[in-house]
Amino acid sequence: MPFPTTRTRLVAVTAGVLLAVGAPTAYATLGGEAPASAASSAAARGKEYVETRLFFGTQRPDGGPDVTDKQFMRFVERHVTSRFPSGLTVQNGWGQWRDANGTIERERSYELILLYPGSEAEVRDDQIERIRDAYERAYAQESVARLDEPTWADF
Repeated sequence: MPFPTTRTRLVAVTAGVLLAVGAPTAYATLGGEAPASAASSAAARGKEYVETRLFFGTQRPDGGPDVTDKQFMRFVERHVTSRFPSGLTVQNGWGQWRDANGTIERERSYELILLYPGSEAEVRDDQIERIRDAYERAYAQESVARLDEPTWADF
């Protein structure tokens, strides 16, 4: 894996966020009371953020060669780092999706994870859309999937 340290940190941060934020929700869903420490520690730790995940395929529908690691990292340097200089995470993946012709495509992919303060969501939206558009144009992709989730983060 090219990013073991970052991935390990992401897993630890994600687990911590899920435990801190999920515990009060889980107790409420089960009809019980959340322990006071779980509710108060979740509210006291971190700030409201948005987590955006972008999913980049590597096969080119025009039959060209797959996007390489080097090409993708150069894309990140040119189109993402300047917009999100505080940090980002890239993970290797494998996925499938149904294309516009109804064919199920299976391919190597990249997942780009961005965290930014909720107060910046409107400004960041345009930046993220420019990243998606640039990748679609550069590598003849039908789309770059996007997932946005509100979350709490503490650094």
